[in-house]
Amino acid sequence: QVQLVESGGGSVQVGGSLRLSCRASGFTGRRCMAWFRQAPGKEREGVATLNQWNGDSYYADSVKGRFTISQDNAQNTLFLQINSLKPEDTAIYYCAAGVSLCNLGTAAYKYWGQGTQVTVSS
Repeated sequence: QVQLVESGGGSVQVGGSLRLSCRASGFTGRRCMAWFRQAPGKEREGVATLNQWNGDSYYADSVKGRFTISQDNAQNTLFLQINSLKPEDTAIYYCAAGVSLCNLGTAAYKYWGQGTQVTVSS
C-alpha cells in the first residue's frame, strides 16, 4: 500500500525555520516527488519538486532561495527545509508523488499525504 506521511509542521515566528519530512512507503522504482501548500481560501500550489531519476529540483518563484527540497539516500524520506519564514507561508503543506512530469501542477501527482500545518506569526 502506497503511503506518504508528512511531519515537522508547527507554529513559528517570522524569520524562523522549519524542516518538514515526508516518509514514503509502498513505492517501487523512482518517481517525482514534490511539496505543495494550500492556504485558507486559496488553491493548492506547488512549491518544490525533486526528480529522482536525475536529481533535478525546481522551485516556485515565491520560495526560491528560502526553501530547499532534498531526500535521504534511500529515497524513502523527502525533506523541505524552510528558512526566513513569512506570514504568507502559512498553509497546510502536502507531500506528493508521481511518475509523469516533474512540474508544479497538481495533475502530475497521483499520491498525496495528509498534510502538515505550518503557521507563521509576526
